[in-house]
Amino acid sequence: MTVMFSKKCEYGLQAVLYLAAHMDRDAIPAEEVAGKLSIPKEFVSKILQSLTESGIINSRKGKSGGFSIAKDPKKIKLIDIVAAIDGLSMFNSCVMGFPNCDVNNPCPLHDKWGELRTKAYSMLTDENLDQFREKTLRKVSNL
Repeated sequence: MTVMFSKKCEYGLQAVLYLAAHMDRDAIPAEEVAGKLSIPKEFVSKILQSLTESGIINSRKGKSGGFSIAKDPKKIKLIDIVAAIDGLSMFNSCVMGFPNCDVNNPCPLHDKWGELRTKAYSMLTDENLDQFREKTLRKVSNL
């Protein structure tokens, strides 16, 4: 069940983590990412292309082409990927969709959601791709 992120963002996070876990390779084809993560290839290609435009990953065309991480994984935070795909509005909007939901005019879930939203934002801001390398490799090997 997706609570915070779109399916596109979930797949983007998975794909970037997969690329980061395979930094020892020059370029990984979209077909491989799609196959290993069980994501439709066309969807993966579009997601990876948009992440290329945001500077998170590189794209190389040709026979030995594919995608790779654009910079040191220690410098890429998970929030960077979320921002590139879904934006950050989820961290400022009402979980129930009420307009003008704020401290002075809260919705029924305002306080509880605020706690969860703050924790989620902190986790995404504190964690970088390098910190998930081994866990990603274990997860993918179990798929």
